[in-house]
Amino acid sequence: MTVPDSSASGPVGPEGQAGPKGQAGPKGQAGPDGSSGSTGRSGPSGPSDLPSSLGPVGSGGPVRLDGPWTHRDVAANGARFHIAELGEGPLVLLLHGFPQFWWTWRHQLTALADAGFRAVAMDLRGVGGSDRTPRGYDPANLALDITGVIRSLGEPDAALVGHDMGGYLAWTAAVMRPKLVRRLAVSSMPHPRRWRSSMLSDFAQSRAGSYVWGFQRPWVPERQLVADDAALVGRLIRDWAGPRTPEFPDDAAVDVYRRAMCIPSTAHCSIEPYRWMVRSLARPDGIQFNRRMKRPVRVPTLHLHGSLDPAIRTRSAAGSGEYVEAPYRWRLFDGLGHFPHEEDPDGFSAELINWLKDSEPDR
Repeated sequence: MTVPDSSASGPVGPEGQAGPKGQAGPKGQAGPDGSSGSTGRSGPSGPSDLPSSLGPVGSGGPVRLDGPWTHRDVAANGARFHIAELGEGPLVLLLHGFPQFWWTWRHQLTALADAGFRAVAMDLRGVGGSDRTPRGYDPANLALDITGVIRSLGEPDAALVGHDMGGYLAWTAAVMRPKLVRRLAVSSMPHPRRWRSSMLSDFAQSRAGSYVWGFQRPWVPERQLVADDAALVGRLIRDWAGPRTPEFPDDAAVDVYRRAMCIPSTAHCSIEPYRWMVRSLARPDGIQFNRRMKRPVRVPTLHLHGSLDPAIRTRSAAGSGEYVEAPYRWRLFDGLGHFPHEEDPDGFSAELINWLKDSEPDR
């Protein structure tokens, strides 16, 4: 089966079969970012993966960026996932959103490690250095990816920290696999049932999330995302960031995200979850998922949001507490947009770490 991504020149196959641009699948063979499937740092990616106009990258290629962290791959739920990890202690698993990859958590990786945690940022299925599979982008399966990574890391549970789509999946994992989730922190994303009702009944939120409706078209969104070296990725990040911190996003950070989106098949795989979220609304699988998400979250929850988020309105996110039957803390960052963990990394990290260390988080 081929993945209809305009950036790919070959099929994306399941485990052990040929991947994009002739690269092999997991089990120690070349991965989607041009890196080795084994643990440890990888070699550089091939030149075809890198938009020439964005300039050179480090020895780790467009995904395995250098830093104090360690890169490796772990197997979970029938696929291979790239992770960056740093520190020792209780596991904190960081889940990125769209249109980003693990590197969005670079500030929190170091802050959490310094605070005594084992910080791990993973690339979601189809993004960054993780496998690009032909299917499996519904939230229930993506949540199994996350909990599978927790098990593969040898941990009994984890504190999940998710942003945007990563937050949607963190909500889902906390409901479907509560024994593996110690605590839950979500940024810039309402509970899935709240997201659904807001997109369908709140015109202002539906308009703010118009990009989700646009993703329902075949072929066109993929082509738009990779056109002109993924220039649209840069525009989305700049448009969604708040005005309070003009230093984010700078050109260097935007180029990192544009480069990662240009890896073959990433554009298609990164928007497949959004297609499922809309196309399944009236299907049995979507109705069943919505019913399953009625189960309350029963772990301490921290909900973080930027007051000027143009993609997810504050009113849409703020109603998520009704789905939590545990200590729930709402934190609104004044003047920040859709990326509070990058717009104010010190403030975000301090809020997160203080909550993680609080033995009795308030309601």
